[in-house]
Amino acid sequence: MSNAKILVVDDEPSILNLVSSYLKADGYEVYTAADGPSGLKAARAYKPDLIVLDLMLPGMDGLEILTRLRRESDVYIILLTARTEETDKIVGLSVGADDYVTKPFSPRELTARVKAALRRIQVGASAASEILSFVHVRIDTGARTVTVDGQPVNLTAIEFDLLRALAEQRGRVLTREQLLEKVWGTNYYGELRVVDVHLGHVRQKLGRSDLIATVRGVGYRFEDEPL
Repeated sequence: MSNAKILVVDDEPSILNLVSSYLKADGYEVYTAADGPSGLKAARAYKPDLIVLDLMLPGMDGLEILTRLRRESDVYIILLTARTEETDKIVGLSVGADDYVTKPFSPRELTARVKAALRRIQVGASAASEILSFVHVRIDTGARTVTVDGQPVNLTAIEFDLLRALAEQRGRVLTREQLLEKVWGTNYYGELRVVDVHLGHVRQKLGRSDLIATVRGVGYRFEDEPL
């Protein structure tokens, strides 16, 4: 997916130039914005495949942009933040970020995450359609839709992939490391906490606490019965 469109939103010119140069060197079509309103406008106008979004922006912060974009799009979003507190990272994920990178960061690490995310998106789009049917949950992997007891459930791309990974291994415990590899890719350099936060969203949206079990100290297990 070397021709993918990527939007970088950051108010520091040095970071915009550095990240853009690395991404362009990999063949991506790169757009930039230096403040919140311009970033939101660019996201809507260019419809990028992935967004690298700074948290602290003039005019409108990254959390507000996330909130607005998640009402209309499931575009993959990597949050850039200078904040190191765990609560700030969790807030970003809770609002809708798929991943985060803490400043200062290695541009090679960031581009590796971008590549892994785009590769996962491409594989998901080209994969053969399959229906995973259970007593309560139905997952259409081609259409990327989920229903619970016949009612549609709106999941983000990351949430869908996590649920699918667990459902495909129904009854088996998957560790956080295994889920990171399946969903974020083998080149992921982030923290295991992202799995917990996103699966918390999945559970909430499914509306049933019995479908995904936590195996303390190990990982997670999908427990719906197959039809």
